[in-house]
Amino acid sequence: MTTESVDVRKYNREAWDRQVAAGDRWTVPVTPEVIAAAKRGEWSIVLTPTKPVPREWFGDVTGKRVLCLAGAGGQQAPVLAAAGARVTVLDNSPAQLGQDRKVAEREGLELRLVEGDMKDLSAFEDGSFDLIFHPCSNAFVDDVRPVWREAFRVLRPGGALLSGFSNPVIFLFDPDLQEQGVMQLKYKMPYSDFTSLTDAERSRYTDKGEPLCVGHSLQDQVGGQLDAGFLLAGFFEDRHVAGDKLSEYFEGFIATRAVRPSAP
Repeated sequence: MTTESVDVRKYNREAWDRQVAAGDRWTVPVTPEVIAAAKRGEWSIVLTPTKPVPREWFGDVTGKRVLCLAGAGGQQAPVLAAAGARVTVLDNSPAQLGQDRKVAEREGLELRLVEGDMKDLSAFEDGSFDLIFHPCSNAFVDDVRPVWREAFRVLRPGGALLSGFSNPVIFLFDPDLQEQGVMQLKYKMPYSDFTSLTDAERSRYTDKGEPLCVGHSLQDQVGGQLDAGFLLAGFFEDRHVAGDKLSEYFEGFIATRAVRPSAP
């Protein structure tokens, strides 16, 4: 299997639809209590597995045009809408979008839901949004640089892009040894579940219908944002969920706040 022999978007769309059916943690909608608190101004959401995004990264979201980019699942978008933002959600998975729809209907929230490819935001005009919230999801596309270029285009000058992504080092260890607490490098960069694994190794994921990932380099993740025209304005690292062996050694996830410069 290679990125040339498989439709990456189609495979991961179907895989995330299956994750919804399986109840993956990123597909479980927030509770009515979370929405009620957000309406009172008491809310927090994540770009990475565990650490809340600093509230100052958002500013006042009331009335802001917000794009949740590849961020469906009934979690962040409904919270932002309840907090007063005008929220659009673009996601590759119809089932994930359905989770947002359920919360919106349950809570009387307005959400615009768009099925699409995070690399292609042609459904939106230039400068359509004040804020883009892009949680860890670009590991599910084969090329991340178009994501940054499109995000820059659809943000207004002065707008901010909040992104979460994986440090690609997390993909390079032997997974069997990792489960035993032994961190031994096995794979090289550039890394992709589609091209770096044997068929037998890949079956660890495909036999369970799980999404397949690409470990984009930091040059493409951070440098790609800068090359698209953004200015980096915030940065933090985060660990995986409790019990992850690799998190005992280092923080494998990164969040950035990048700003589209205002016109001179």
